[in-house]
Amino acid sequence: MKLKKAQLSDLLWIVVIVLLLFTPIGFHARVQFMRIFSFSPKIEKENSYEKLSNFNWILSDLDDKPINFNTNKGKVILINYWATWCPPCIAEMPSLVDLYKDYKDKVQFVFLAHDDKNKVIDYLKKNKFNLPVYFEKTKAPTALNSLSLPTTYLIDKHSNIVIKEVGAADWDSKKLRNLLDTLLIKD
Repeated sequence: MKLKKAQLSDLLWIVVIVLLLFTPIGFHARVQFMRIFSFSPKIEKENSYEKLSNFNWILSDLDDKPINFNTNKGKVILINYWATWCPPCIAEMPSLVDLYKDYKDKVQFVFLAHDDKNKVIDYLKKNKFNLPVYFEKTKAPTALNSLSLPTTYLIDKHSNIVIKEVGAADWDSKKLRNLLDTLLIKD
């Protein structure tokens, strides 16, 4: 049976779709696509900030040491929910790493992994990322509940949620750096 040109074209498209959806090639293609089309996160209007009123949340670090999130109260905090199997999470990670390198001594970063600990460790080693990664031990405060990955929150010193970004974003933008600088000098 000889295939017609239209059938070959259809078969080729099916192969491409299968590659993009079900193989590592597709995972990496989606990551690259999202990196190209990521924009700076949306900053909430000051009069519409949601306030984080509950800081009671227990996390553990990569060494299983418990951390009480309460110790971050009164600080500028960036919380990023992510996983190694999530293409948008992996797409935005380099911009978060760049931001972390420049602000790690000024901003509390919480990279909250929703993944297998060993996969997270392997991912960090493979990419030579030295980040403060945590895992949830207790349920997150209601204002920080998210069913989507990635989700990132930026919280100011007064517990206002200044940014809640669902999906990949460019976290190393001039706009975000200006906002962080402003939040850090505000009392």
